[in-house]
Amino acid sequence: MALTTPAYSAPSTGVTPQPTTIERRDVGPTDVLIDIRFCGICHTDIHQVNSDWGRGIFPMVPGHEIAGIVAQVGAEVTKFAVGDRVGVGCFVDSCGACEYCRDGEEQFCARGAVATYGGRDYDGKPTKGGYSQQIVVKDRFVVTIPDSLPLADAAPLLCAGITTYTPLKHWNAGPGKQVAIVGMGGLGHVGVQLAKAMGAEVTVISQTLSKREDGLRLGADHYFASSDPATFKTLRNRFDLIVNTVGANIDLDAHLSLLRVDGTLVHVGLPAAPDSLRLGSLIGKRRSMAGSNTGGLRDTQAMLDFCAEHGVAPWIELIGADEIASAYDRVVASKVRYRFVIDAATFSH
Repeated sequence: MALTTPAYSAPSTGVTPQPTTIERRDVGPTDVLIDIRFCGICHTDIHQVNSDWGRGIFPMVPGHEIAGIVAQVGAEVTKFAVGDRVGVGCFVDSCGACEYCRDGEEQFCARGAVATYGGRDYDGKPTKGGYSQQIVVKDRFVVTIPDSLPLADAAPLLCAGITTYTPLKHWNAGPGKQVAIVGMGGLGHVGVQLAKAMGAEVTVISQTLSKREDGLRLGADHYFASSDPATFKTLRNRFDLIVNTVGANIDLDAHLSLLRVDGTLVHVGLPAAPDSLRLGSLIGKRRSMAGSNTGGLRDTQAMLDFCAEHGVAPWIELIGADEIASAYDRVVASKVRYRFVIDAATFSH
């Protein structure tokens, strides 16, 4: 008999997830069955439900910020045991054999990593995410949540945490480096904490100064508003690294002007509309512009351990499943400080 579990699913494009029941595969030899306790709401969930990045696969069960407890393990699983505190992030499978998988960079899998939801597994079946009470995942795509991290706080780290940790680590944020975080939302407020814990001098560039007090409490050394033209004069040629967490288009030339020689502007937000820039913004000071796509399992575990060690945690608002629609509206309106987390017990209906 197939495993069934309560869930919330979007039946079609633009329709907020609704109560339903879904099937999970039987637990195989290398699988882990997880009782989900909490699932974060990522802006990606909203983009996917609205098919902003291309037609989604419906019905769609969103959710790739999953924290829970191991309920069952397959016969060949040795890393996890029933009762362990675990998490699942943005991917649930990869080929495991290509150069990227072998290097712990499964997000770049040559065959194509399997997204936790809104994608297709290698058998062609649609994947279903964490807006549910249980999930079955291959053991190598499950990570351990340290005891000092509350499960509700850990959930957003499985996307917002790793998505900001990866570029900060890759571009060597640390002592002596000037780092700017663009945006003080779900990703940005975690990125500020991570960059500060790594030892960098951290500046927030947000649209307004409305979240300045929060930014300074989270560890930012400086806080500026991008809506103030004086900001781009004051900060010109200052930063070694800028991490742009905003999911909307920004003025690329203006933000590139803030980089020092050999500085890099890295994008982790994904606007639906194309961008443009003047190449002179790069050439004049040998600046670079790049993108970063979450992180692999090795870095995800390292990020969780780092957060536990340094007291990095998202600011969350815990909600019930019946509040998903209003939460989506508030995320779009930037009226959440700073991450919604759904109590999975409320998926029951």
